[in-house]
Order: sequence, then structure tokens, then C-alpha cells
Amino acid sequence: MNLSRLLCSVVLVANATLAQAEAFKISDIRINGLQRVSAGSVFGALPLNVGDQADDGRLVESTRALFKTGFFQDINLARDGNVLIINVVERPSISSIEIEGNKAISTEDLMKGLKQSGLAEGEIFQRATLEGVRNELQRQYVAQGRYSATVDADVVPQPRNRVSLKIKIDEGSVAAIKHINVVGNTVFSEEELTDQFQLKTSNWLSFFKNDDKYAREKLSGDLEKLRSYYLDRGYINMDITSTQVSISPDKKSVFITVNINEGQRYTVRDVKLSGELKAPEDQVKALLLVQKGQVFSRKLMTTTSELITRRLGNEGYTFANVNGVPQTHDDDHTVDITFMVVPGKRAYVDRINFVGNTKTDDKVLRREMRQMEGGWASTYLIDQSKTRLERLGFFKTVNVETPAVPGKDDQVDVNYSVEEQASGSITASVGFAQSAGLILGGSITQSNFLGTGNYASIGLTKSEYQTKYNFAYTNPYFTPDGVSLGYNLFLNKTDYNDYYDDGVSYYSINSYGMGTTFGYPISETTRMTYGLTLQHDEISPGTYSADEIYDFIERNGESFTNLKASVAWSESTLNRGVLANRGHSQSLSFMATVPGSDLTFYKLDYNGQTFLPMSSNTSIRLHTKLGYGNGYGSTDGLPFYENYTAGGEGSVRGFKSGTLGPRSTPATGTYSSMGQEYYSDRSTDSLGGNILITGGAEYLFPMPFIKDQKSLQTSIFWDFGTVYSDKCYLSTTQNCGTVSLSEMAASLGVGATWYSPLGPLTFSLALPLRSPSGSEAQVFQFSLGQTF
Repeated sequence: MNLSRLLCSVVLVANATLAQAEAFKISDIRINGLQRVSAGSVFGALPLNVGDQADDGRLVESTRALFKTGFFQDINLARDGNVLIINVVERPSISSIEIEGNKAISTEDLMKGLKQSGLAEGEIFQRATLEGVRNELQRQYVAQGRYSATVDADVVPQPRNRVSLKIKIDEGSVAAIKHINVVGNTVFSEEELTDQFQLKTSNWLSFFKNDDKYAREKLSGDLEKLRSYYLDRGYINMDITSTQVSISPDKKSVFITVNINEGQRYTVRDVKLSGELKAPEDQVKALLLVQKGQVFSRKLMTTTSELITRRLGNEGYTFANVNGVPQTHDDDHTVDITFMVVPGKRAYVDRINFVGNTKTDDKVLRREMRQMEGGWASTYLIDQSKTRLERLGFFKTVNVETPAVPGKDDQVDVNYSVEEQASGSITASVGFAQSAGLILGGSITQSNFLGTGNYASIGLTKSEYQTKYNFAYTNPYFTPDGVSLGYNLFLNKTDYNDYYDDGVSYYSINSYGMGTTFGYPISETTRMTYGLTLQHDEISPGTYSADEIYDFIERNGESFTNLKASVAWSESTLNRGVLANRGHSQSLSFMATVPGSDLTFYKLDYNGQTFLPMSSNTSIRLHTKLGYGNGYGSTDGLPFYENYTAGGEGSVRGFKSGTLGPRSTPATGTYSSMGQEYYSDRSTDSLGGNILITGGAEYLFPMPFIKDQKSLQTSIFWDFGTVYSDKCYLSTTQNCGTVSLSEMAASLGVGATWYSPLGPLTFSLALPLRSPSGSEAQVFQFSLGQTF
């Protein structure tokens, strides 16, 4: 018996006592049985009022109206003289809802769905609604491939006309795909076609990839990929005639059969442009990826439409519509493609708005804008502004939308939404690095100081062999056109005599000084930087210092004051300021002490990296660091404490920090220098060199099961490199005087960098592939917090 027939029966029974009654004029209306429902709600739904004439038809209409409210499960109408008496039995209310057994769908999501359907604590209970919800849940589990899932609902009566609902779910297991069969293919093999599917049959990787679990949405996506595969290879009439999904009797296995009709392969006969181009025709034609004689490709056609749309967007035609329309010729299996260009009105920017920058001032974001308010809306300038915000390194994500201004057909707003990330801290810090030991620091370091976009750092950092005091400040927009100004003060005390790693030569050096830098933008991606640094150094040899250190002190002394001048060129098209994975960057710098300094020397350095996209979330990073330094004038060679070093994080991983390159020869005895005698009893020590060659390749990929990929970067890497010395200053120096590939170190490993609340956490696990003589391997390396 359906609901309408049941309702009619109830109405007939409820009005049996009045069915044959004569019409009467209602003098009063009395309602009995109300508990939670207010009398006002009843009178509001009742189509009869005091003074109305009541007859059989109007009484039946009144009963139906009250039933439609959903508040009552029984209604009875009676008459006492001219008084209409309405007796009701309210439906029970829901006192509580309990859900158990669910894992694939969270309890929170289930509760939201129940509430939207009218099932929530305090609501009126209707069994029909509960049954509908139960069936819908069953369908959702089936859509996930859980064919054995069951959903049972118990209604438990409670005092005061209430009920509690207990929903018990047995989700079962997702049915695994046992076979995918494509029928009707003659041009491409079944293996080629099923390779396009996200769904796979069960294999040894399925446990990790979970790609053998059937889901209706995934199958729909795979069918679209299959269709695109044919359309991109000329089969414009390809059709998927049917799809069958069958389940094994135990509901644990799924068999998928896809029937297709490939049709004929079509080539491009002609390509035309139609409509108002609003841009030079030769420039638009240069964007045509589809050419005469090519095999038809829907991908090339749609990509061409997107390129033309963006080109018009650069001219301010934000609402331009470009569609590629193919016209087939079945007689010779060719197709004409006409790109219909409808530019619409040129759109202008009304306002540029920023959302999400709770710490960063609006002006910091606004000064990065290349799209201006009041100007026409350029797709290129809007995207370029977004990229500049991403390169700041202050934001984890940057999104942009261009909604139309209400009531205007030629104006848009540009809305940038950002998600800020930590750019420093004003706290004490603790870190650890294998090359430096325990690192204790108290500092204020902010690359976005107080939301101004300026860099500021002041603090003390102390490790086992080094103490650093520093103050630095940089204003990247000292002038409105992007000229930067920075200055710094520093005092560094380094005592390698306390360094626990005996691979580095022993000595101590105290340095202090000050510097200033000016940066000037050449273009959107390139910059020139000029700097001056006045630095004083004092060196003391240790008990076990290498002979080369004594020799340097003998020739040059122990105390130096130098004025360093530098000039640098840099370029960056990286997509992010932190953990980039697209674009490239490079820098070339030259530093030299000016004549009149105690030591005269120079350094020329190059640092470059480029990212080659492999997929939407993977890429290959190629990188290199090159350096050359030497003395000039009265200084013979590069000072040893200015030497390049290689090995460790940021260099050639898999080898101890600073242990690659020239080394001293073991010796025992006394050495006379500057009128003093020093005792030397040491093993081979790493000296560094004046030539640096390092590089490598990394395959960057997302870490499985990690949602926040913006703060984590994982890679498989190959590193190589070392340092050389082009001159042997003592006969005791090893591996010097030549640049030999046999001395080049190489390693292979995996690494990860995570920007944690304490600072960057970096670790690597690497195995040396080539170990030069004297090198020291270190398979596991990591650092946390501030590093040196």
C-alpha cells in the first residue's frame, strides 16, 4: 500500500463520525493531544477558522493539511455541538542518534547528511525519511565499490514520546578489480588502452596505490581518458557503446568490460580563424598548434583555443570565448577546424583585493602587483602578479579569481587569496647538525619583519666550535621602484681546536665587521647587487695545525683588515620562494678586496639550478655550484680560511662536511713561525681549495599519504663534486696542482626537507659511488634549525 492510499484510508477513518454529518457553523475549535507542537502551528496549518461553515469536504481538506505538516501520526476530528474537536497523536521526536561501524565515511559527514535530510536530535521522527537515508547510504557505499556493505537502523522508543536512532554500518571490503576488458579495439592493443586507466587490476603495488578498488567516479574518469586517447590520435568518431560492471557472487571481485567503436582516423584539411581577433593576425596565427596535414588531435585544438583566449586576455578581453569547431568530411576522412573568436567587451579592473594576509601588510602585496586598478584586465599581468607573491616565500599558497563586478559587463575585481606560512620566529631556538653538533640560539629572525616584507635578524648562535653575533636588516623596497638596501654587523668566533671531527685542520679565527648592499632590478626576473664589507680577521694556529696554516701565517701574518667589494647578477623564474619545483635560478658574483687591504684576493662564483617538469607533481632538478678564487698583488693565493669546501648537506651528500679536496700530509714535530715555535702532531687534515666544482640531479616527488606538500620536499638524488687547489704551497700538500676527474666524488641517495615550526629539517641517506683518496663517507646526514 503506497503512501497516498494510506493517507486516504486514514482520512476516511478519521472522519467516519463526521462523514454523514450536516454542515455547521464553527463556534470554537478545541485541540487535544499536543505535547511539543504549539497550538499556533496547528491553527496556522488549519484551513478552517471560527465562524466558518464546516462540511464534509472542508473537514477532509483540514485533515490532509494537518497531516502534511509531518507533526502527527494520527488525527481524529469530532464535533460537540458547534465546537470542532481535533484529537491528535504527535510523531515522536529524536532524542539521540548513534552511528557505529563507519570508517570510510566519517561520523561528522554522516551526521551532516542526516541533518540535511531532517534527521537530527530534537527533530520530528519520520520513518520514511530514515528509510530514504538508509538507502542513500547503501548507494554511497556501492559507489565506492563496497558491494557487501549493509546499513541497519534500529528505532528504540524512549519516554515522553521520543525515540533514539541506532545506525549500524558494516562497510565490508572494497571489491578488487580482477579483469578489465576492452572490446572492439583494432588499432591499439588492449594493454595500450588499459594503461590510460587509473583503475588497475590487482598487482603487487595495489596495496600501496590502492588502484584496484572499483569506484564509479574513477571509472567515469577512465572512460573519458580512453575517449581522449582516441580523439587525440585522429579518431574523431570514436564511441564507447556500452560498459558493463559485473560482481562475483561473493561480492569481492569486479569485472569491467568496455565496448568501443573506433571509427576512422581523420587528418586536418584546413584551419581557419573567424570573428574579431583584437590582436595582430600574425601573432594569433603563431599560436595555432593545429596545422594542415596533421592527424586530428582534440588536445591540440583545445590548447590552441586556450592560447588564443589568453592572448586576448592580455589585451583586456577577459571574457573572450574561443572555440574550435571541427567539420568532418567522411568521404576522405578529413576535418576542417574553424576557431570562432568572440572577444566580448574589453574588461577593466575595478578593485584588487587581498584575503588571508593576517600578518602581512596589504602594501607588501600591493607593491608586487603588475596589474593596476583602473587598467584593462591583462591575464599576463594578473598571473605575473600572482607569481611575484609566490616568490616572496611568505605564503604557502596563492590563488587568484577575477569575478565580474555586479551590474557591470566590462569590469572585474581581482581577488588574491593567500595562506601565510612561518617566515621566522622571535624565540630561543635549539638545533642540531652533524657538522656542528648542538646549536643553541637566541635570536629574532624574520624575512617578513612585522609584516613589512623587510628582513631583520639579530641574535646569538652558539655551537661546539663556533659563536656568532649578528645583526642584519634589508629593505627590498628602499625606493618604490624596487631598489633594495641592506646592512649588517657581525662578530664570529671559530675555534676548530674544539671541533670533534678530526677531518678539518685545526686553527681558530675571530672575525668582526660591517657591510652594506644595494640591489637594483633590471627586469622582472633579473637583478644586480652591489656590496661593501669591512672585515677584520685574527688567526691563531692550533696545537695540531697543518703546515700550510703555519706557512700562510709566516708569509702574511696573523691579523688582517680587508675591505671587500662585490657585484652580483641574479635571475630567478622559480614558482615559489620556498621549496620551488618549477622554473630556474642562477647567480654570478664577483668579490675582491680593494687595493690597500692587508690581503688582496678575489672570488668568482656561479650558482644555478633548473627544474624540468615530469608530471603535475614531479620534476627533475639539475643544479651546480662553481667557484674560483685567487690572490693578486702581494698576496700569493687565496687565504686558506677563504678556501672553498665540499661535502655534506648543500654540497656532496654522503661525505662528511668539508672533507673533500686537498689534504695535508701526516707529520710530527715543531714548526717555527713569526718568532714562535709550534708543535705539530696530526693526521691528514682537509684544507679546502680555491676551485669549487659541485653539482647533481634530483628527482622530486610527493611523499605518499602527506596532505601538506607545500612544506615538504622529497627526492632521489645524485651528487658529484669536490674542491681543487691549482697550486701546491708546500711539498706536504696532497691532491693539489691539478684538476683531475679521478678526484671527483659522487654519491646516490634519498633526501627530504621539511619546513617545521622549529626551522628547516633536512636529512639525507646516501651511498658514495666514487670516493677520492682521503675522503670520509657519512651515509646519514641531517640538520634541524639554524645551520651554518
